[in-house]
Amino acid sequence: MRAIIHVDMDAFYASVEQRDNPALKGKPLIVGGHAQRGVVVAASYEVRPFGVRSAMPMARAVKAAPHAIVVKPRFPAYAEASEQVFAIFERYTPLIEPLSLDEAFLDVTASVGLFGAPSDIARRIRKDIADELQLPSSAGIATVKFVAKIASDLAKPNGQREVRAEETVAFLAGLPVSRLWGVGPKTEEALQRAGLKTIGDVSTKDVAWLEQRLGTSGRHLWELAQGIDARDVVPDRAAKSVGAEDTFEEDLVGVEALKPHIHAQALRVARRLRRAGVQGRVVQLKLKLSDFTLLTRRTTLREVTDDGQTLYRAALELLERAHEGKPIRLTGVSVQLDEAPPQLGLFPAAPPRTAKLNAAMDRIAERFGSKAITMADIAGTDAPSDDAHRSERPVDKTPPKR
Repeated sequence: MRAIIHVDMDAFYASVEQRDNPALKGKPLIVGGHAQRGVVVAASYEVRPFGVRSAMPMARAVKAAPHAIVVKPRFPAYAEASEQVFAIFERYTPLIEPLSLDEAFLDVTASVGLFGAPSDIARRIRKDIADELQLPSSAGIATVKFVAKIASDLAKPNGQREVRAEETVAFLAGLPVSRLWGVGPKTEEALQRAGLKTIGDVSTKDVAWLEQRLGTSGRHLWELAQGIDARDVVPDRAAKSVGAEDTFEEDLVGVEALKPHIHAQALRVARRLRRAGVQGRVVQLKLKLSDFTLLTRRTTLREVTDDGQTLYRAALELLERAHEGKPIRLTGVSVQLDEAPPQLGLFPAAPPRTAKLNAAMDRIAERFGSKAITMADIAGTDAPSDDAHRSERPVDKTPPKR
């Protein structure tokens, strides 16, 4: 019998803001962008009774809750908090499947002998997060991923719920069909027309009857309604590249305005490469224009590297060739990992001159934080620091398992 935990941070970005600024605690808080074109990035639980939700246009959110406090998002702070959350997960199991910055599935089947019952493990994880990071989280515990996810949703905020194997069908029965994975508005409407309003209604129907009306998805929905979900918790697959990107609050125009951001991204990528003990030679620059047109340019270096300045010079050259003077809303730098083992020479090559400098900067950042030391052109700007962002996960071209 598997033991799956779904951990979800509560109003994550808003909770980080309230933690870092105690004056915001207990206040209706919206984390969001530009009032005209922006969207709500996060909404605290205090503002949700007014109908404010994530991904809602900011103009609508401010109209619904004119008394709310609005703060701009600080993605580096959220990425750093996410790194700390996932480090806590890793104390209890290596089988962690991230879904986003603030949620993940954990397979703790093999951890029970060390840490106790699955519900005790979830409780310990949430306590570690609360004590060490001062952030609230919720957890769902079940034998399958689908049920664990629903359980954590129903446990919010700052709670947990366990659904034992023998309770699964009864637990699901009273929930609306919209809770089934794969049921969007159109499928929900079709199920409602067929008289199926709850998951329990779906579970009692004959599979052939469902397949006749819903096609191949009929069996899938019936299995979910029975609590059948054979999918494993799949940890991050091997990386093919490492990248960093940022979306700007307002569009930037001109190479000079973009330089600090490209530089910071190159440094972040380089630090992640060094932490993983890998190098690459193919550098790619990503630009998204204000009209959402996406441009990518790449170049191949003569030698593999994990040096931020080398990556920055290559990315800057790509930027100068690709930039057309149009407003830019997003930039990104990535490096394709070199999979071929280096050819060994008769005499070992001396390490590059930058190796000692990079190692010293890495040690300072690890001990005193990523903002303790940086480059002059980045200092004093709003370019994110060279933290290893969990939101910027390695890009994997391998198709996901189904």
